[in-house]
Formats: sequence, C-alpha cells, structure tokens
Amino acid sequence: MDKHSKILVAGATGLVGSAIIRQLLKNGYTNIIGTYKNKNPEKIYKDFKKYIEKGYLKFIQVDLIDQIKTKILFESVKPEYVFLAAAKVGGIWANNIYRADFIYQNLQIQNNVIHFSYKYDVKKLLFLGSTCIYPRNCPQPMKEEYLLSGILEYTNEPYAIAKISGLKMCESYNIQYETNFISVMPTNLYGFWDNFDLETSHVIPGLIRKIHLAKCLEESNWDEIKKDLNLRPLEGISGNALRSDILKILEKYGVKKSNDIVKVEIWGTGKPKREFLWADDLADACIFLMKNINFKDIVSLIYPDLSNIHSYKLLDLIKDGKEIRNTHINVGTGEEISIKELAYLIKKIVGFEGELYFNPKKPDGTPRKVTDISRIRQLGWKHKVSLREGLKKLYEWYIKSYC
Repeated sequence: MDKHSKILVAGATGLVGSAIIRQLLKNGYTNIIGTYKNKNPEKIYKDFKKYIEKGYLKFIQVDLIDQIKTKILFESVKPEYVFLAAAKVGGIWANNIYRADFIYQNLQIQNNVIHFSYKYDVKKLLFLGSTCIYPRNCPQPMKEEYLLSGILEYTNEPYAIAKISGLKMCESYNIQYETNFISVMPTNLYGFWDNFDLETSHVIPGLIRKIHLAKCLEESNWDEIKKDLNLRPLEGISGNALRSDILKILEKYGVKKSNDIVKVEIWGTGKPKREFLWADDLADACIFLMKNINFKDIVSLIYPDLSNIHSYKLLDLIKDGKEIRNTHINVGTGEEISIKELAYLIKKIVGFEGELYFNPKKPDGTPRKVTDISRIRQLGWKHKVSLREGLKKLYEWYIKSYC
C-alpha cells in the first residue's frame, strides 16, 4: 500500500472509519474514498475540509446492505485496498432489542463488501469485528484460539454471530481463492465521533454524556443542557422543550435531581470488567497491518511448522488434511477496569459532584472481557494512548462539538 494507492474506507463517518481516515491522512495517503449510509457527514467534513479540497479524500453515499449498489460502487471506484469498518453497532440495550437488525444488516454489509472485494481483485482487505465474538465465560485473557469454544453472551449474540461469520468468510476466501483478507477483532472502542445517543450508545460515550448533563443540572446550567439536547435530542426532546419535559427525559435516562442532589443511574452492578482502546490507536494498528502483514504471515505465526507457507497454495494444504482456523488478530491494550471504576474516573474528569448509583436490575453483560494481545505484539504493534488520557481527550472534544 503506497501513498497513492486507491483506498476505500467503508463506513467512513463512524467512530472507526473516521479514525482510519484521520490516520491515513496523517500518514500521507492521498487517494481515499469513504462511504457512508445515512449519517450526515457535514460535521465530519469540517475535520477533513482541507484534504477534500486538495482531492485527497472523497465521500460517497451508498447503502452497503444493498448488493446491487455495492456492486456498482466497486465497479466505479475499483479500490486497491479496503478497510471494512461499516457496521450496525450499539450498546447492550440496542443489541438485545434490535436483534434481527443487528444480524441481518451486519451479514449483508460483510457479504457484499467481502465478496465484491474478491470479484474486483482488491489487493488486500481488512475486516473489523469485535471481541464480543468470544464466549460469555471465556478464559481470560481471551486468546484468538478460544473462538467458538463456548456459549456466547445472549445480549449481543446476533451481532457476535455476524462478526464470526465475517472473519470466517475472510478466512474461507483466502483459502479457496488465495485472497489477502485479514480480520481484526478490537476490544471496546471509544473516541471522536462516537455515538452519544443514550438509547444506543456504548458505555463510555453514554457515561460521558449522562454525567456531563448531570453536572450541568447540578450547576443549573440550562444553556449547556439546551445546547446538548439541540445537537442530540432525546426521543424528540430538544433544548427548546419545556423544562419539565427536559427533566422527565433526563430522569428516564438516569439523570435525576432530588433534594438539591443530582444522581446518575448506571446500569448493572458495576462489577464487570472491560478493556478500552482509543479509536485512533485501533486505526494506527489497522494501517500497520495493512502495510506490513499479509494473511499468510499470520498463518505462519500461528503454525510455525508452515514457515514456508508462501510457497504453498492454502487450498492444497486443506486438501492434505491441514486445518487453518482462528486467523483473526485481537487488538487492545491488555488492561482492564471495572465499570464502577470507569464511572468514577469519568465523574472526576467531568467534575461532577453528585452521586452515582448502580441498578442491579439492569443487565451487566459479560462478566469480564480482556484480550490476549500477544499476537499483535509479536507482529510489532502496541497501543499509545492511556485510558485516562483518552477519556480527557474525548470529553474535551464532546464539549467543543456543540460550541
């Protein structure tokens, strides 16, 4: 992948896609095409305006769920390299409720992009999944080899099955067609352009927004509350609504003022432990892998007896009885924190003086999730941004996002 290679970033306006584009531009790449479906890219355009004007970056609206539209995209763009970051994502509540949407949409996107990458001779594809692919009670830290060794966490089972299908599709195309598709399974991500919708957000953006709104309520800072809700309305309630309606919607999402004390509800017991990775660190890892590591390099790392793998056709090895599996790569920090510790860390960063309380009637999700990152370390990559540093960056960005 050289600086002028034609690079397609599928899902360019999301958390991961925008981070990959940011890092590609930072590294001097000049021929990037980003796709988006519905999300208005105008605000993200501001971040990339000078690169768009120089012709280094172009955005195309396309629904990758649609097979015909995806085919037309590949016919017209003819990308050399593809980062598949497009996906339907969400937190525990959204994953559990919109189960059909999560499995259908993710399978469709993956099937279309991976298949047409093969049909249109893409040199290399990087597929992004998630560490939720591992069993609910997976041994810790989670190694790539633990895939399909136990029952999945029920609340995100449809999404996890879709992502398992995606990595197995890449693996299978590599074996049958000698493609060069690699799969990356990042741990929990957070960063710029995250989803702060309190109904569908992941834990970090959800906590940041709730605790920020609680701080504003604590300080009776209605101007800031109105700004927040005007940019990101809650169930149609904007900053122009009556104060009574705003208070009701805040209470519904766990921000309540009682006897001059503001309290924030946190779902679950706070005991589960999670690992978090700054999205730009993930983007850095993806570009590192795209530039330096091929699928057969990963196979050689997993199976040392196949050190001369580049001289073989993978399908011939399979015909001879060799099994090639679990060729995906975990990307994370290898460090974990409980949800309770995370909530109090965000509380401190935001400067909220009120109370946090945990609701054990709400689901906890998987008890513990920390990745084994020895494979990515062996390949030569390590994260740079600490959790505290990343949270401070994200909160500062969140405040500026509606200024």
